[in-house]
Amino acid sequence: MEILFVHGALVRDGAWWWQPTADLLSERTGIRSRAVALPSCGECPSGRPDGGLVEDAAALRSALDDSDGAVVVGHSYGGTVIAEAGQHDAVAHLLFVSSYLPDIGSAQAAIMSDEPDPVSIGPAGDGVLAVAGYDAESFGARFLQDADRDTQRAAWERVTEQSAGAFVTPTTAAAWQGVDSTSLVCTEDRSTTVGLQRRHAARATRSVDVPTGHHPFITRPDLVVEQLELLLGSATA
Repeated sequence: MEILFVHGALVRDGAWWWQPTADLLSERTGIRSRAVALPSCGECPSGRPDGGLVEDAAALRSALDDSDGAVVVGHSYGGTVIAEAGQHDAVAHLLFVSSYLPDIGSAQAAIMSDEPDPVSIGPAGDGVLAVAGYDAESFGARFLQDADRDTQRAAWERVTEQSAGAFVTPTTAAAWQGVDSTSLVCTEDRSTTVGLQRRHAARATRSVDVPTGHHPFITRPDLVVEQLELLLGSATA
């Protein structure tokens, strides 16, 4: 059994975002974990955004093909990638973190369209999008207000452009249906409203509130590992 982490939109280097939780998880359980590289964020041989939601979902399926059993963790947009990847025999459980469990036919842009203060995203040429109007300080204040300044700056360095196809492509599958799942609602999140989180969390098997901002796997890895230990325990019972 292993953990596969699928990061959110407009960032790269999933292993960096996941590392605090990966380290604690390994220390407590010895379970290995890895982050899935998303082509739409330029995590591909070209180093440039390539493809969109379909290609990101294919990357997750490829990782699952190489797994003998996994708990898949999706953060934010990562939940939409999980949905599009479809059913897979290697999936034991799903853990969503401030994330989405979209119905078939949902596009990421539409999911976020009703947010009262949406993150500003704009075209950056060549069919890619980028966050607009942020710097290291404002990004940290919105997405990682519960992290120290050094972590906020390191996170900002990993913000990247992403293919528009990741946002406008409707899902053709809903892999969360019929699979045991937990959704973490981040009650101090300044990026995704608690209301939107709860609407999607209601579709999961269970919902757990955590008193964090948008990235608890960085700021409170203990809370994420606690849930993973429960899921791993049930998977091996």
